[in-house]
Amino acid sequence: MKELKFIKFWIFDLDNTLYSGKTRVFEQVSKRMSKYVSDKLNLSIDEAEKIQKNYFYEYNTTLNGMIKNHNIDANEFLDFVHDININFLKKDLKLSEELKKLNGKKIIFTNGSKKHALNVTKRIGIDHYFDDIFDIIDSEFVPKPAIQSYKKLVEKHKIDPKLCGFVEDIARNLKPAYEMGMKT
Repeated sequence: MKELKFIKFWIFDLDNTLYSGKTRVFEQVSKRMSKYVSDKLNLSIDEAEKIQKNYFYEYNTTLNGMIKNHNIDANEFLDFVHDININFLKKDLKLSEELKKLNGKKIIFTNGSKKHALNVTKRIGIDHYFDDIFDIIDSEFVPKPAIQSYKKLVEKHKIDPKLCGFVEDIARNLKPAYEMGMKT
């Protein structure tokens, strides 16, 4: 792909992007979020799931909604929701080969935690391809698609957005990257 030769920075989302959604890894995270909301707010799991989904749509992450409305400890939340079993994930040799072909810096940009990203990428055998993981803590708990998180990423890594390719599974998270000049 000739038009991608100019790319010097490759930015990848993690969940359901660097591994298939069919693995149901994020489904485990989602269930842990419901459990956390249920425990913290003393609600049934059904009520907690409704709040979790509402916060995701209103605040772009359940975490952001919980911080804004319930003043929770964000690190406690992240540790709890990412305490999942991923032993079933296999090495992804095809993805590994494709990542190896990409010239330039490779960065994971996730609304999750670094710890979760490392656990997953080590398990599927691609952790060594990435120069950094820019997580929700790095963005000061301002999640994608808020433009501030993209600006913090660009600033931290001295990225020229016009020299950047961004890979993401959620369409609304592509828009700010595109508007900054990234190839999406």
